[in-house]
Amino acid sequence: MLCEQKKRFFLNFKCLSGLIMISTWIPVMAILVASVNGGRSDNDTEPCATIRIWSTVVHLGSPVSATCVIRKNCPLVVGQAVQIEWRLGSRSVPGSPVANESDWVSRVVLSSFNHTKAVLTCGIKATSQIVAGKEIQAGYPPEAPQNLSCQTNLTSPNTLTCRWDPGLQETHLRTNYTLHTEIWGANMSYTYKLPPGVHHYIIPRSDFLLFSDMSIYVKAENDLGDATSEPVTLEPVSAAKFDPPEIERIEVKSRRFGCLKLRWKFSRHQEWMCYKGLNLEVRFRVAGSNQWSDPPILVDWVRPSRAVEQCCLLHGTEYSTQIRVRYLQSPWSEWSGSKSAVTLETAPAGRLNTWMKVSMNHTSKQLDIQLFWKPSKQFLANSQNVWYVVSVQKQDAGRRKLCHTSAHYCTFQLSARVKKLYLSAVNGAGKSPLNEIWIYPNKAQSSVLDVAAVPHDNRSLLIQWSSVVPSSLIGYVLEWKPLLKTDLSHIQFEILDQNQSSLVITGSLEPYKPYRISVYPRFKDGLGPPQTVNAYLRQKAPSMVPKIQIGKIWSSRVELTWDEIPLEERNGMIKDYKIFYWYDKGPVKVVVADAEERKVTLENLRMEFLYEAFMIVSTFGGSLNGSTIHFKTEPFDVVTIAVILISSAVGLTLLIITTYMTCFSKKKRLKGRIWPAVPDPANSSIKIWTSEYTQFIHVSWDKEEPNPIYLSHLSFLDLTTKLSQEKDENWSSSTEHTSDLGESVCGSLFIPGYSGSNSDSVPYATVLFSSPGNSPLPKEPHVYLRSESTQPLLETEESFSPKCYQNVSTKGTPSEQCFFGPCNDCVPEREEDPDIVWDDFPFLRALAITDSEND
Repeated sequence: MLCEQKKRFFLNFKCLSGLIMISTWIPVMAILVASVNGGRSDNDTEPCATIRIWSTVVHLGSPVSATCVIRKNCPLVVGQAVQIEWRLGSRSVPGSPVANESDWVSRVVLSSFNHTKAVLTCGIKATSQIVAGKEIQAGYPPEAPQNLSCQTNLTSPNTLTCRWDPGLQETHLRTNYTLHTEIWGANMSYTYKLPPGVHHYIIPRSDFLLFSDMSIYVKAENDLGDATSEPVTLEPVSAAKFDPPEIERIEVKSRRFGCLKLRWKFSRHQEWMCYKGLNLEVRFRVAGSNQWSDPPILVDWVRPSRAVEQCCLLHGTEYSTQIRVRYLQSPWSEWSGSKSAVTLETAPAGRLNTWMKVSMNHTSKQLDIQLFWKPSKQFLANSQNVWYVVSVQKQDAGRRKLCHTSAHYCTFQLSARVKKLYLSAVNGAGKSPLNEIWIYPNKAQSSVLDVAAVPHDNRSLLIQWSSVVPSSLIGYVLEWKPLLKTDLSHIQFEILDQNQSSLVITGSLEPYKPYRISVYPRFKDGLGPPQTVNAYLRQKAPSMVPKIQIGKIWSSRVELTWDEIPLEERNGMIKDYKIFYWYDKGPVKVVVADAEERKVTLENLRMEFLYEAFMIVSTFGGSLNGSTIHFKTEPFDVVTIAVILISSAVGLTLLIITTYMTCFSKKKRLKGRIWPAVPDPANSSIKIWTSEYTQFIHVSWDKEEPNPIYLSHLSFLDLTTKLSQEKDENWSSSTEHTSDLGESVCGSLFIPGYSGSNSDSVPYATVLFSSPGNSPLPKEPHVYLRSESTQPLLETEESFSPKCYQNVSTKGTPSEQCFFGPCNDCVPEREEDPDIVWDDFPFLRALAITDSEND
């Protein structure tokens, strides 16, 4: 029997030891410990061990001490050495034997208990068996409840609701609250217990009196102590929050300008309330405005049966009115519903702020005028319906009215001779004083340098500008208008003095909508040109991306264009356009186009490649991607092909023209320019012989008809000494064979640069002179040398040698001459000169030089 009990206890403690290691099972472990401590044999009525502790609820952070005592006849330790082990949760803590006690008693001291809840156990170290345990809680005593307040509800059913704050510090312990009330003079008191965590209570109507004072307080209690709030003394009706009252009607008394009389009543649940001490607050606002009068108007000691009159209101103005009520110092009721009424009207008072735009109409030769006005701070319309009259004359009689409108602007034409206008406000009770407006032409003088507009907050823009302030500057006019609304009624303006350089504009400004802001310099005698800027209150990405249009395509370039984004779709200032493009497996490239441009040319593309591209449009508030397009480059540039074709056509045309003119033209000058004419010695003549002509002689371009017979080359040589007979014989006898022209004349050492037949020279003949060509005829005869050229002299060359000709001398000249061409002998003949027939000797005739030619 004893063995079975040991076995059962051993199993229970083993399970408990395993659970002790898991912190989430600590409460379960405590229950198991209690069951183990209660584990007994059939005849055993005492626990195996006990833990003695001063209190299981302690202050958080305070020291804790406990003692574990094991019963000597505990079946778990019979016959074993006892050593007690302490644990706080799963953590081992050191213990010590108690002095003058056996090993079966151990004590532990925790210097600071920092857990809000933990299990302290003791067990036998040898077997790790837990024999006793205690759960310890730690926390703080409650704080006194704060901010106790009670409010009476007079709506059926009547109740009194009290609320309080439990305090800032968490107690970590179960804290109970009780609400205590005591009615003075009635000897009635009540106590209300609240569930944990509840900090309000509704007292029923049977437990309080509306018009009797009562004392109320709250008490908080837990295991470490209690605390009580400050008591509150009140009369329940003075703590009542009434239902919103009701305005029955608003009356307007005749001859009571600026006054309204209100009649009101309680709601049906508080109609019985007729006591004195009621307070009323009244607030007004002008119809169409969002601003209520602040502070509201307080009216003391009112009764529902008496009307409330309010004066000092604007004349002829519609007001919306609300009221609220309370009793003495009770909370104010909610505001009543609105009622509207119009005060009695009077004539408008005060002046209007005006400004004018003037331009010349070149068609009608008159001035186009746009006049704008708005109420000044001193202006009072004093009526619901106000009209504005613009006229030329000041007097009523014969006044010429230019405008009669309820708007705040007027446009008209006037002669340039008119210098002044008059503006007045009119209602049913009268008219305002006249506003005198001078007409000044625009000035070219500018003083505003630049204008900047930035968002000030979500509903306003900050406008700043800089300027040069001349002596005649008296201020500025700041104008702003929405670009999407063209009606002049949307134009707003502000008149500023010369010391201002910034202004915050508010009003009905919308985000993502463009506004145009202009600053005009205002001079004594007119307005200067404005500086203008566009602005947005807020910006975001555009609502659309324009479609890319493919323009011209070349082999390595493509032109892309797109339309302008509509103004209403931009949602901000366009910053730039980015074109992303790529070909298959190629890198992505990007081209950025300026915001003002709507086209771009993609360069350095691959020939005959398929490309993809898309656009990103960016504002200063975001970006939007467009759809993708495809395009393919051309194999050849159209421009290049066109240039090649045009160049080929032009070149072919020039070639044909040149060939035709060369081959078929009758102009000898052109033909002679292309190639030199081959002279015919038999039909040649020499007109002028000078020593300077040592170059190729071409046909003169200065004459209309050049000499058709000329020599292609003439070499002139002046001989200062007379050739001796011996030299002539040597010179004549040293001949060499040449081409089919026959034997040529021997080369002469007196001719510079002449080397005989082996030379590349082309002269056909060389004429030697003993004196310049312009001098009188010498007595000695001229000497002619035959050319060494192998080029035929004529177009058709005879295969035979030329005939032998003799030089025929003239009278007075020696008859000894060498022959041209071969001859049997070259012995001079001495005989009388016969008459010479020159037609029989054409070659010699060509070489003849007469006196007239020399002249």
